[in-house]
Amino acid sequence: MKKAFFIIFIFCCGFFLLSTNHFAYASPVDDLQKQIEQQNAKIKQLQEQQKVYQDKIDQVQKQATTLKNQISILDNQIAKTNAAIKEKQESITETELSIQSLELQINNQYDQIDVRKEQLITMLQMINQNDNKNSLEIFLLNGNISEFLNQAKYLEDLQGNLQDNLEKMKLIKDGLETQQNALQEKKQTLSNLKQDLVQQKQQSSLERQAENNLLTQTRGAEWKYQALLAQAVSEQKKAERDMATAEQLLRKKIADQKNQEMLNNLEEGGGPLVLSWPVPQNVITTSFHDPEYPFIRSIGQHPAIDIRVAHGTAIRAPASGYVAKAVNAGMGYSYIMLVHRDGISTVYGHVSAIYVSEGQYVQRGSTIGRTGGIPGTPGAGPFCTGPHLHFEVRSNGIPTNPLNYLI
Repeated sequence: MKKAFFIIFIFCCGFFLLSTNHFAYASPVDDLQKQIEQQNAKIKQLQEQQKVYQDKIDQVQKQATTLKNQISILDNQIAKTNAAIKEKQESITETELSIQSLELQINNQYDQIDVRKEQLITMLQMINQNDNKNSLEIFLLNGNISEFLNQAKYLEDLQGNLQDNLEKMKLIKDGLETQQNALQEKKQTLSNLKQDLVQQKQQSSLERQAENNLLTQTRGAEWKYQALLAQAVSEQKKAERDMATAEQLLRKKIADQKNQEMLNNLEEGGGPLVLSWPVPQNVITTSFHDPEYPFIRSIGQHPAIDIRVAHGTAIRAPASGYVAKAVNAGMGYSYIMLVHRDGISTVYGHVSAIYVSEGQYVQRGSTIGRTGGIPGTPGAGPFCTGPHLHFEVRSNGIPTNPLNYLI
């Protein structure tokens, strides 16, 4: 009897000490959680700063189009991007702390599993030892009926603890799997944040370059800015007229029975026309008819989507078609226009290189040129603020949202 009490007492003490050690690990986790909360507060503050800068941009955009206002927009955009960079840096720190916390919790879970395993081994050994004794032997060893009943009750409790331990171990393992999945997600989030940080640093540099380029072109003179803007508006209107005329002439030529081969070339696949992405699918920096487009009052609604992409990326035909326009404007606005079936045409703006000629047939996926957009480089035009592809889709000559056609 005394031996049984001693074993159970040692077992309970061991469990208490191990549990106490487990709770000791809670302190680093709590410290990490406090740091995570501090990081989240910093992130929130930086997000609020970005909203302030965006409000300033929105306010200036409602005012007259002047060099001073445009510089103010660019200054606030740069400040907003720098705040976004700081936010990403704080988010990276927060994510790294979260990863540390999860790893610590996972290690604690493994420690708990080891503890439970040791407890199970001890319990099984005790049950096995008593199972090898028959009831008469236990009765004779204990000496009286009361001690015999107590011993039987201990064995019953021991078996109950065994079942309870098995169930708790299962819960720990389930929680461990959840935490391991969360850890992998956090690591992927960290990787994405680091990539975003690199892109935003590049964006900040390009925005500063765009501002310097604008000041260089205008030499800080309002009349030069207005002359530059008027020239851009004139070139845009001319491009619109030229594209409309070229498309009409090309479609008329295709419709001619003598050009049945051209007509057949456009009949790819049948069914509604769908377009592949002309560049790798990426962030859309300016949406179709974006109200935040800075030159909306002077040039008109933004008739395209701007897709963020590295300067010099290959532009691939999103569907088979014919080249209606291929304009190399030197340091001005260079573009390509393709005509497809079903009254659909596509336009690619701010290109840095053109690989096709007007009237040429191109198949889906073939390279037609290279993207541009870096301020002060060929094809970008005077008001471009960074590398991207300006991508238009027109239905019977009218600009429509490209996202309705892209797959």
